[in-house]
Amino acid sequence: MADKKTSKKVTRVEGGETPSASGVKESESFIPTAENKAKSRTFRAIAIVSFIVAIGFEIGAIVLLRKPPVHTAILIVLIVAALIFAIIGSLLWKKSNRLDPASEKEKVKFFIQNQLGAIMSIIAFLPLVILIFTNKDLTGKQKGLVGTVAVIALLIASLVGVDLNPPSQEQYLEQTQEVEALNDGVNLVYWTRYGTSYHLYMDCSYINTDRTEEIFEGTVAQARELKNITDLCDRCEARARRERGLDAEAPEPVVQPE
Repeated sequence: MADKKTSKKVTRVEGGETPSASGVKESESFIPTAENKAKSRTFRAIAIVSFIVAIGFEIGAIVLLRKPPVHTAILIVLIVAALIFAIIGSLLWKKSNRLDPASEKEKVKFFIQNQLGAIMSIIAFLPLVILIFTNKDLTGKQKGLVGTVAVIALLIASLVGVDLNPPSQEQYLEQTQEVEALNDGVNLVYWTRYGTSYHLYMDCSYINTDRTEEIFEGTVAQARELKNITDLCDRCEARARRERGLDAEAPEPVVQPE
């Protein structure tokens, strides 16, 4: 391993150490640590409670709609409260998935586990939206105001809940093995607070800039867990390949005379 130096503050991320790729090759799957599994269960439990509370506020709003005269302000408060708890549930559920990802081999489970936030958001708001616009006791002005709030809440909750880049055991394993292959068998990467890639070298010019105040170091899984980073820096990859002779130029083909 080449010496890596930087004048920036380097913070080591503690806990949640990830097994090396060499340690999981036998099962051909990523195995999260016991600590991460425990954290994941806690986040999932709180997320489920949050989803239930969000649906509870939805039920309260539906009950209110069926008892005219409808109080617009109270109805909006219930919708906003449902939105807050739906967002909390989605964020915690995504966090739990990054700690203990599902396997792509189980297609249905993989989809439901990673998109549960969006599914629960639709359950929490779509029936309410339909009832608002079909309610005969609401005036046109009330439908316009409350309906708009409900639709916006549905869209926000769904966007927060959906995971466009869902984590998987296979992805974690592949990325860890890639880093170890380029890093002398060491599962160690670097990233910044606002960066979108992890790096093999702390002195990489992409993270050693005037804008960088702190560099974090940890495992591939920790970079994904904390920042949802999935991309290896192209410059670091090319440097590692060059230093280890993995990109030796192929000899030029011999041109035979015609």
